[in-house]
Amino acid sequence: MTKPFASLNRAYAQTFQPGRLSLGLVVPIEDYLPEERPAMDRHIDRVRLAEELGFAAVWLRDIPFEVPSFGDVGQMFDPFVYLGALAMQTDRIGIGIASAILPLRHPAHLAKAAASVDVLSGGRMLLGVASGDRPEEYPAMAIDYETRGMRFRESVEYMKAAFHTNPRLENGFGRLNGHVDVLPKPTAGRIPMLITGGCQQPPEWGAEHMDGFITYPRPAAMQQSIVEGYRARVAEACDVDKPVMQSLYINLMSAADAPARPIHLGFSSGVEYLLRYLKEIEALGVNHVAINLRFNYADTEDTLRQLAEVILPEFASNV
Repeated sequence: MTKPFASLNRAYAQTFQPGRLSLGLVVPIEDYLPEERPAMDRHIDRVRLAEELGFAAVWLRDIPFEVPSFGDVGQMFDPFVYLGALAMQTDRIGIGIASAILPLRHPAHLAKAAASVDVLSGGRMLLGVASGDRPEEYPAMAIDYETRGMRFRESVEYMKAAFHTNPRLENGFGRLNGHVDVLPKPTAGRIPMLITGGCQQPPEWGAEHMDGFITYPRPAAMQQSIVEGYRARVAEACDVDKPVMQSLYINLMSAADAPARPIHLGFSSGVEYLLRYLKEIEALGVNHVAINLRFNYADTEDTLRQLAEVILPEFASNV
């Protein structure tokens, strides 16, 4: 029997369903070359279109600096500021970050920002969290890159405490003495947090303390092993199951039967191969795929409508 996921906020319930796959989109919803910055063309309209078409969630990235070796600046806007704008411009779609770099932000600010978005959006905040993979950012903030694993763990501990009323906690980020509070409080009492990769933690830690797992696309056998290993650790530590999501870059070809060709963390293909691939990873236990259209060279709106017409009806209905 499939175990249920925890009863958390509205976005968590509609995006993650046991035994089912849903689809989301990475913002900006546009194509741009590695040496380019996104134009953010019609960016709000495209998120609204994604909601109208039935995508489960949109995902922002936390990229504080332009790092040439990394080659991407995401949506450029601060993710929490932008999520506040999206909360006011949408009604149903989940709005999340994949992922906030915890060691580079104070957890009091993170807790307040995430809870604010959650309340403003009516429970639609999803928080992917990470320890960071761009070493250049750490000296720019006078933070030791080598201690990011400890800072990540203490940030999670601090945020979880801050979601309670008048919390008490002391760690490297400060002391909560029970006489101060962080407001507002999330709609479900806490914000769903999903760990990206391992974050310098033992695998058992992420399975026990996080509300889900974010990973990257891999060959089927390897992905199955990763998912099954995660679920086994969750089963040992928790009474509920927890979702797995992955990213996927696609370039959707005009010919429906076009074969797959590898691209960075994804593939170019026709819609038929894409559908088979998504069905395969759904069977492996993946619950959500965040599609990135950065390398998609067809018209963006046409691609979204084709995905909605051919792909979305095959998977979980979310919004």
